[in-house]
Amino acid sequence: MAYANTGLHLIAGALSGGPRLWLYTSADAHGSVDASGYFTDGADFGLTEDDAMIVVDTNTPTCTIHQVASTTTITAATLS
Repeated sequence: MAYANTGLHLIAGALSGGPRLWLYTSADAHGSVDASGYFTDGADFGLTEDDAMIVVDTNTPTCTIHQVASTTTITAATLS
């Protein structure tokens, strides 16, 4: 599978300032979602370093919590 921004949702926090909480649902395993640059347009949606993300794998099913480790000038985001 691959990243699809339709599964990315802001669920708590202000649009600017301070960490936010996100939800991402996908059939991708959390190990795939952790890959560097997985969220190719994450920064465009407002993902910033230290935001938290709940990742729901709809295929397994499992749920994990991640931290946004970095964003790049190319607008990708990487979880840890």
